[in-house]
Amino acid sequence: MTRKQECAVVMVTAPEIKTARRLARQALEAKLAACVNLIPGVESHYWWEGKIDSGREILMVLKTSIGKVKALEKLILAEHPYETPEFVLLDIAGGSRRYLDWIAGAVKG
Repeated sequence: MTRKQECAVVMVTAPEIKTARRLARQALEAKLAACVNLIPGVESHYWWEGKIDSGREILMVLKTSIGKVKALEKLILAEHPYETPEFVLLDIAGGSRRYLDWIAGAVKG
C-alpha cells in the first residue's frame, strides 16, 4: 500500500512549450514521472543577476515517487536550457489512495 509520503510533486518552469514537452517526454520515458501537466502562459517575475526580470514560461507539474526525485532532478538539470532551472519539490499532504498508488506503480522499474 502506498502512503502519501512516498509520492511528491515537482515544479519546473520551461522557456517554451517545445522544451517543456521534450523534458516531459524524457521524464516519462525514463519512468521518473507518472504524469506531467504543462501549464502554458505563466508570467514569471524574478531576481536574476542583480535585477528584477520577467518572462513568459510554461509551468511543468510532475508527479513522481520520493525514490525517483534525485534521478528526476539530475535529468532536468542536465537537459534544461536554463543556467539555473527551477526544481522545487512539494510534499503531498494527502490524496486519493488509488491515485497515489497509481503514481507509485507508474514509476516502478
